[in-house]
Amino acid sequence: MSWAQSVTQCVQSGGMLTSVEDLAESNFLVEHADLYTSKTSGFWIGIYRNVNGQLLWQDSSALDFVNWDEGQPSEDRLDYCVELSAFSGYWSILPCSSQKGFICKKPKSATKEKAYGHMNMWILLTLVLIISLGMGFMIYFLFKIKIQSETEREARWHSTLLEYSCVLTAKDNENDSTNDKEEKEHSAV
Repeated sequence: MSWAQSVTQCVQSGGMLTSVEDLAESNFLVEHADLYTSKTSGFWIGIYRNVNGQLLWQDSSALDFVNWDEGQPSEDRLDYCVELSAFSGYWSILPCSSQKGFICKKPKSATKEKAYGHMNMWILLTLVLIISLGMGFMIYFLFKIKIQSETEREARWHSTLLEYSCVLTAKDNENDSTNDKEEKEHSAV
């Protein structure tokens, strides 16, 4: 990819072309870049020249460490971009349209916040699911208890009605037998 395409890819993934802050970071990049030497001989890094000719890191960090190849940077190539050699780790200036690999660097805090944000989202979703299930079970059991209570109340009501009707029936039978006795007594007189 060209330098501009590489910048775009890094920005879309939430980072920028890498800055190299010290020799340890440079060695780390070369060690890992070595894995890709079959695909490319170098990688774009985030150094560029501004309109005043100053070299700056794309991520605005200080340019305290440099690892230029011999004869680099060339002052007559102000519109060129910087490549990290996958073989040596030295930097050189190339035309920005050259096709190279690229190394992106993401800010540590943004990555952690994003990871914590995803973790918090999953925790929140889990809690909502647990609460919803709990509410569902609670509503189910309360409804079941209510129906059971209504059924028991209905059964008691029917039992009371049955007892009352039995009492009434017995009184009616008593009244009928008393009336029958009186009628027999009257007819006998």
